[in-house]
Amino acid sequence: MAERPGRRNPRVTTARVLRVDRLTPRMTRVVLGGPGLAGFTAGRFTDHYVKLLFPVPGVAYPEPFDLRRIRDELPRDRWPRTRTYTVRRWDAERRELSVDLLHHGDKGLAGPWAVRVRPGDAIRFAGPGGGYAPDPAVGHHLLAGDETAWPAVAATLERLPPGVRAVAYVEVAGPEEEQPVTTAADATVHWLHRNGGRVGDALLRAVRDAPAPPADDVQAFVHGEAGFVRDLRRLLRTEWGVPGERLSASGYWRLGQDEDGWQASKRDWNRSIEEEDTAP
Repeated sequence: MAERPGRRNPRVTTARVLRVDRLTPRMTRVVLGGPGLAGFTAGRFTDHYVKLLFPVPGVAYPEPFDLRRIRDELPRDRWPRTRTYTVRRWDAERRELSVDLLHHGDKGLAGPWAVRVRPGDAIRFAGPGGGYAPDPAVGHHLLAGDETAWPAVAATLERLPPGVRAVAYVEVAGPEEEQPVTTAADATVHWLHRNGGRVGDALLRAVRDAPAPPADDVQAFVHGEAGFVRDLRRLLRTEWGVPGERLSASGYWRLGQDEDGWQASKRDWNRSIEEEDTAP
């Protein structure tokens, strides 16, 4: 079961931006630090995530900042907007948190923020949550996702020990979005270029055409757009026989919805996924 920041009163950290690095045309890394991270910890999971909090323009929030009080006293449309991002790396010694943000030009909240943010700027976030980590005792690891899943895929590959077999399928817009990663595992990364096609189509084809790993010695991680995640999950469960406890599958986002809309409907999506496992 994934750990999630509490809905009513999650831990809120105030951080300062230390560095901003443009990794690819669409991916920016924001490195956070400062005294506010003194009590922060992460590292148990490779899919750790935080929820960045963006204040609603014109709304004054109480100080000290108290998310529970805000939610108790203010109408929902005045609550800070949240956007969820995977922790790419947590450096406990330096107390630096790296978050990779995918942006789509001037649309959205976090993407434009990542483009204009500068060192010294402050940002609040809730978390971390998370629920997946690779089991080093498993001989085969399958990792599949789009750009939004790459930070977790990369963190997983970096953690895998020598001798473990891993195959990753990562769908991105084009070759300019590929990123290097270092791993001690016997790993292969297949970069799949969308080239204007529908999100998930290239990924589904590649995994369907791949040889199935042994069902009794595989752990799978499938994250990204909800539509292809559901299709891939069905393939792995019903055709490849991957046990449910060895499969982490989550829709990070959904075509046609912003995060507010997707989070409002994600509980129903999760329920429908669970019903597939119990259907005769």
